[in-house]
Amino acid sequence: MGAAVSGGGWARSVVLMSTTGATADPLATLGSLPGVPESVEAVRKAVDRVYGHRIMRRRSNEITSEAALRGARGSAALSGADWALEEVRRRTDFSGDGEARVVGGALRLTAEAGQLLSIWRQSPLRVLARLHLVAAASNDDTVGRPRQESEPVDEPLIELPAPSAAEVHGRLEGLSELIIAGGSAPALVTAAVVHGELLALRPFTSHNGLVARAAERIVLVGSGLDPKSVCPAEVGHAELGRAAYLAALEGYVSGTPEGMAAWIAHCGKAIELGARESTAVCEALQRGAA
Repeated sequence: MGAAVSGGGWARSVVLMSTTGATADPLATLGSLPGVPESVEAVRKAVDRVYGHRIMRRRSNEITSEAALRGARGSAALSGADWALEEVRRRTDFSGDGEARVVGGALRLTAEAGQLLSIWRQSPLRVLARLHLVAAASNDDTVGRPRQESEPVDEPLIELPAPSAAEVHGRLEGLSELIIAGGSAPALVTAAVVHGELLALRPFTSHNGLVARAAERIVLVGSGLDPKSVCPAEVGHAELGRAAYLAALEGYVSGTPEGMAAWIAHCGKAIELGARESTAVCEALQRGAA
């Protein structure tokens, strides 16, 4: 697996294609992998179900706020701070132990993501740096910039070998070019590649998982698939479980078409589950139970 991370594979090739001029829209290739069109369609139906709910027409701001809270809880859980939703809702001080800081970082990121949509398509690397600053909330000189060759990565829940700083730089540039160029790939595909690439690279010294999932959210919202941010993929990723998350990531890192398709399908299922969560919130509001 270490060779796949640092040596290439299809994931690396697709991201770096944008700097070689090999194709105008390399992500579109991923959209035609076996099973991916079906995942795209399933996600669209799940999202449409939420947006078509009668509560969304009157109380969408409440749904958005609740989705942000639940999404932050889910992202924190995947980074080792698996708190009950009510505990996240109740707490006001997140400056204590390590878990509290992780939850606080996740909450700050969900609030910040919406402020960065207009910048993302012009300068994704600037947005990623900002996300890391927000997540870390530290004055450490490693915060807000990609790691250097001598700097370790603190991401204990992801045990895959981390690529070199030089490879991180090249692949981040390639990812940035893909985002700026845009294209015809479905939002699910773009979001999955952004998420998977950031997890595979772990470009920062810490908080890469939180940043990767926040970037996925930005893509889903900015693409127009989920403009009100009411389908928190982080909820679905947490519900599917850390073991399934890491297994799917290994598929992405392998760089094989099958592995890439499996990762995209996993991300699609997470969005579906996030949409289902918000649909349940709509139903509760309609019954007057929330």
